[in-house]
Amino acid sequence: MNSVASTQRQSHTSKGNRLIRRPQRALTLSVPHKIPRRGPMRIGPRAFLRAIGLAASLLPGAASAGALVEFSNVSEQAPARLLGYLSRPDSGLSAVLGSPSSGTGPYAAVVVLHGCSGISSHSAGIADRLSSWGYVALTVDSLSPRGVASRCGDGGFLDQAFDAYAALRYLSQLNFVDPARVAVLGQSMGGYSVLYAADRDLAAQYFKERFRAAIAYYPGCGIPSATMTAPTLILIGEADEANPAERCREMAAHARPDGAPIALTVYPGAHHGFDVAQLIPGIRFRGYWMEYNELAAKDAEEKTRAFLAVHLAGTSPGAPTAK
Repeated sequence: MNSVASTQRQSHTSKGNRLIRRPQRALTLSVPHKIPRRGPMRIGPRAFLRAIGLAASLLPGAASAGALVEFSNVSEQAPARLLGYLSRPDSGLSAVLGSPSSGTGPYAAVVVLHGCSGISSHSAGIADRLSSWGYVALTVDSLSPRGVASRCGDGGFLDQAFDAYAALRYLSQLNFVDPARVAVLGQSMGGYSVLYAADRDLAAQYFKERFRAAIAYYPGCGIPSATMTAPTLILIGEADEANPAERCREMAAHARPDGAPIALTVYPGAHHGFDVAQLIPGIRFRGYWMEYNELAAKDAEEKTRAFLAVHLAGTSPGAPTAK
């Protein structure tokens, strides 16, 4: 197996909802902000299902892997409604395969944020894998409801971080979800949105709810003096040309000590998209090389599963989450 270079920064979790903006931040955004509406949402359920590659399996009479759900966005955000793919341990494929905690809800949950190309069979598959581990998982579609096909080449998409909180609120209202045990996971653009959502002085300052854990696969690590509100795991390849691993090392090294710990794993020789099995052989996309790396993918999956098991294991007293 490839050697793994790991860096972990330990600190204490910051409590409370501090509405503090550090003036030196280049990434601060005046929010909640209103986004110009693009008209009514025109994506239908079948179009959404085709986008995630599950239309055939969700036709009447077929065994369903998950379900299409629609839920409210957070206040002041547009569009008013968002779409998502919900997978749970006690239904569909997870129930057939027998997840570890099938039928014993309420369950811990994970919000999944997709990359710049939008929701896909890969991001929906992550939700199915998480549900097979015993979690309720919701992959959020941040592009289709806004009439956007892709955000590749546009930099970060900050609205996605706020979508994560809309998903957290939706999950917290479900009677089979434990609202005190919800994590957020994202890849590439979604990974950056995870970091933005979890930082105390960025998106997190606008919400009293808190994620219990945050996992970012090959994100853009551009947050100076990061102050995370939840234990954070970053998984990235040393050969990533789109999001250099060195920036993640710098972010972890300069994270504020009063924030939650950041654990960083860098995989030698791994490129952007190292966990996407469809990237065999690798491809060059928008100037960056992307390629599946089996060893890195398997190790990252093991670390993700262990990280969630530790941080979603039980309800912490006085957790600042709300129904």
